[in-house]
Amino acid sequence: MVHKILFWGGFGLAVRFWQLGIEMRPFFNKESLWAYPVFAAAGGSFGYWLTGVEQNQLNILTGRRNALLEKRKRRAEREGREGPIEGGHEDKQVQPAAMLTGS
Repeated sequence: MVHKILFWGGFGLAVRFWQLGIEMRPFFNKESLWAYPVFAAAGGSFGYWLTGVEQNQLNILTGRRNALLEKRKRRAEREGREGPIEGGHEDKQVQPAAMLTGS
């Protein structure tokens, strides 16, 4: 989570440098130094929001996957099958990306 906030905060600073470069103004003018923390904070808050969106999507996908696996299991029991369903991945433990990266 922190790496995404830092990346987007840095992206906000890069946007400020790009803006000043397009305008051909000096990068470190005393009167405009207040804008750098504003741009970094805006980028960092976007990164924080994006992290929440990603987590919500992973939760929705995990819930949907579990519901589909349960539905397949019930159908297999109803039809009297034994063992895994053809084409199914019940024996594999798939973890969300957030758990794999350790964040």
